[in-house]
Formats: sequence, C-alpha cells, structure tokens
Amino acid sequence: MDYRYATEADTSLILYFIRELAAYEEKLDEVVADEKLLREWIFDKKKAEVIFALENGREVGFALFFHNFSTFLGRAGIYLEDLYVMPEYRGKGYGKGLLKTLAKIAVERGCGRLEWWCLDWNKPSIDFYLSLGAEPMEEWTVYRIAGETLKELAK
Repeated sequence: MDYRYATEADTSLILYFIRELAAYEEKLDEVVADEKLLREWIFDKKKAEVIFALENGREVGFALFFHNFSTFLGRAGIYLEDLYVMPEYRGKGYGKGLLKTLAKIAVERGCGRLEWWCLDWNKPSIDFYLSLGAEPMEEWTVYRIAGETLKELAK
C-alpha cells in the first residue's frame, strides 16, 4: 500500500472524495465546497493537508487533516476532518493505513494527539476505531456556530 500527499492538481479529486463521504453520511446537500474554495484554503492558505491511499497508483481513499492545539499538552495535535475509502476497497487495510500514516506524521511533527469525530450511527467506523485503541470522548459535547448565527455573533 502506498500513500501520497495531495498537490494542487488533485483539487477535483479531493472534492470528489468529499462528496462521496458526504453521500455516505447522507449529507451531500450540505456540501458547498467547490474546487476554487478547496484550492484557496488547502493550497494557497495551507490550512489543511490531504493524503491519498493508492492501489496500483490509483487513489482509493483519502484523509483530510489539519493541526489543532492542546493547551493542556502545550503542543499541536492533528485533527482528522475526513477519512474515506471507496466501498470496493474497504476491508483491505486502507483505512487503517491512512490512520497509521497520520499517526506517523503526528509523531514525526511532535504532536501530542490525533483526534476526529464520528457520527453516532456509524457503527462500522466506531468498531474500527475502537479496534485501533481509539477512545471515545464521552464527557465532551461538540458545539457549533455557523452561517448566519456566526455572522450575527461577530457583530
């Protein structure tokens, strides 16, 4: 199994994987990202990174991630925003390989943790994450302010 970092030429492929993940999560109608936005935020502003899992040179999965920061640890971590493997390639180790690659990146960069969210109904993914030793953060609740509410708060 091979893995590689995305380049700007991969922008349409990144959007393809984002849309595939959104469809799997039944949230395709929420995707407003387009190639222009992804190019700007991932490659121009360098606010996220993407790695691909490859089978015979073909991209079969991806992980989009960025750095966050833990004040308690006093160091950065890696936040995994999206992890997706095409259905026909699942069960072959690509998801685990992507997470192992991210763990290696985190260790090489001196990060204190690797974190992500998972939808409560996604039992196959939850079972997979637990099998790797991931721990659910049960005492935490995610809050979000977005869209018009965000703009109103910013006034």
